[in-house]
Amino acid sequence: MKDLNRIKVVLVEKKRTNKWLAAQIGKDPATVSKWCTNKSQPDLATLANVAKLLEVEMKDLLNNINQ
Repeated sequence: MKDLNRIKVVLVEKKRTNKWLAAQIGKDPATVSKWCTNKSQPDLATLANVAKLLEVEMKDLLNNINQ
């Protein structure tokens, strides 16, 4: 399966951690870890919240799966 999101990459670019993101959105750090490793994906509402917290567009958190 191809990586669908870039959450881990954007967290590194913003110098933030999985643990920080989990605390900000009220999710278990293990859940955020699964998103960062693309083992699972956040729902669209959560993805929008993540984008807002990281001050990026939602599209910046997604990989282009057509490449």
